[in-house]
Amino acid sequence: MTSEQQRVVVIGGGLAGLRLAAGLGARRAADVTVLGEEAHVPYNRVLLAEVLAGRYAPEVAALPAPGPVLRRGVRAVRIDRAERAVHCDDGSTERYDALVLATGSNAVLPPLRGLFEPVGASRTAAAGAAGGTSDGELPDGVHAFRTMDDCLALSAAVSTAPGLRTVVIGGGLLGVSAARALAERGAQVVLAQQGERLMERQLDAEASALLHAHLTALGIEIHTECRVRGLNTCEVPADGRRRVTGVELADGYRLDADAVVLACGVRPRTGLARAAGLEVRLGIVVDDRLRTSDPHIHAIGDCAEHAGRVYGLAGPALEQADALAALLAGGAGRPGADTAGAPGAAAPAAPPAYTGTRALTRLTLAAGESGPLDLAAFGETTPLPGDDVVRLSDATRRTYRKVVVRGDRLVGGVLLGELSSVGALARSWEDEEALTDLFHLLTDDGGS
Repeated sequence: MTSEQQRVVVIGGGLAGLRLAAGLGARRAADVTVLGEEAHVPYNRVLLAEVLAGRYAPEVAALPAPGPVLRRGVRAVRIDRAERAVHCDDGSTERYDALVLATGSNAVLPPLRGLFEPVGASRTAAAGAAGGTSDGELPDGVHAFRTMDDCLALSAAVSTAPGLRTVVIGGGLLGVSAARALAERGAQVVLAQQGERLMERQLDAEASALLHAHLTALGIEIHTECRVRGLNTCEVPADGRRRVTGVELADGYRLDADAVVLACGVRPRTGLARAAGLEVRLGIVVDDRLRTSDPHIHAIGDCAEHAGRVYGLAGPALEQADALAALLAGGAGRPGADTAGAPGAAAPAAPPAYTGTRALTRLTLAAGESGPLDLAAFGETTPLPGDDVVRLSDATRRTYRKVVVRGDRLVGGVLLGELSSVGALARSWEDEEALTDLFHLLTDDGGS
């Protein structure tokens, strides 16, 4: 570290935090320390469903190690903004010139009857300070699906009990991914979705119906418009712990279960930011320079809220990390570069501000008797009054393409089955190009 380099501390060793560290390291722009709470080698959370399905070994999901800047198994417990210091659970203190919160998000644990076993107040307080949602000990057999530990626990359960009766609560992207992975491993899977269709945030009714049919062909039993009221548990005589035995629905119907997966969405981890007095709404509020209400503290990834939006997706997290690396580096590598202050030298161009990400969701579902199913969704998939909608559907090939056009601009789309045109469509949407040949875009076989 040179005397000119700033000290940057990153809280969070996930995709966003490590991408930022790599970007700053490549520019030699700062002395970086990353605090990673999990003891595991850093991993790509997007690949957890592939690990659960058995297609990838856990090490395949590993992210490139940033070297000695990563402190694994260390949790930040308090931010001292006056001293510009982060206090950790091992008693150490990391001082910073710039602090970056890349704390990600936690799985939402719904208020189901029988879900929590009360524990001591100290544990509950600690969970709240960390930005968690747990109020106690989960019964044996109940799993969130957010971390590598969650994934490995589920994988072990399905490995030791062929035909494991599993109920997945939540039919969004996370629940669908978990359900199809468990079905691939031979589990008997029931998917319970409170909404009227699967992946309702990304898919329209017709696309969701195709997804429903594909999952059913994999042997997954699906219940939509189905509200879960609570869990049935029993006490295990050997150790006095509770174990899940079933799921109780609001209509009184009971689903037997050896395992329950909670896939009810995620919530930004904002506990540290709140305790430090930063502005927090749904996420940690940041401006176009990804600064929080304290100019020395930034936030990126799932925990950050920019222009009223929390993305919760890998693409925006990576884009924010890249933008912040450029902003912290000043747009021209490390401070004190040769051109700085040179007679007649032009000042380095200021790095562009972060103005938001146009996010695209992609998912590949496992092969059933009729083969795999790929899907992609982007932008506004529900039309507004006055919008034009174009659909191409082929029941034989199980393909579906729908785009929403506003004026002469593409504003959103959904594709299932054949994604060869998704690249061309996404580029037109991202660049906000005026449409000249929509049919060509929809049928382009070389755009992906």
